[in-house]
Amino acid sequence: MASTNILYRHLLKFLVLSALSFFIGTIHGMLQVMPPIRAWLDSIGSPYGGPGHMIDPLAHAHMNLVGGVVLLAMCVTFYLLPILSGKNIYSVKLVKHTFWWVSIGVYSFYIIQMVFGIWEGILLHSNAQDISTVHRFYGPIMAVSGTTMAVGFCTFFANVVLTVTSVSTGEPS
Repeated sequence: MASTNILYRHLLKFLVLSALSFFIGTIHGMLQVMPPIRAWLDSIGSPYGGPGHMIDPLAHAHMNLVGGVVLLAMCVTFYLLPILSGKNIYSVKLVKHTFWWVSIGVYSFYIIQMVFGIWEGILLHSNAQDISTVHRFYGPIMAVSGTTMAVGFCTFFANVVLTVTSVSTGEPS
């Protein structure tokens, strides 16, 4: 019972951040359809290209899908896997790592998309020739963010596979 309570405390973080992500994604969605904001986004290429696509759909979709849906799905998987398999989660430490890597990855992704989308959108209207100077930083920064998220996905997958293939039902590590 004690090991189950430890796991549940960690899963609560997934639920809270999932709810926060849905809230942020909902506010983002409401704002991006307001006529003045929508007009500005359309003028900078949303949703098909240009800086606008970083804000709508990339930032908005990732906040809802990865921040909201994926964190919730990971939480449900970690909750149901012991029930369905009859085995304890292989590693609570990997659960913690999954949470932090995915959370840092998705929130950094969102912030980067918003910052570069707004920055390059402003430049598109005021000083378009400077966009390439700014955009050269986008790829490397996004690579770090995406890799951070990917590490979280890999720790999640490893923990699920190790749980399913484990032979013991001992205490989780």
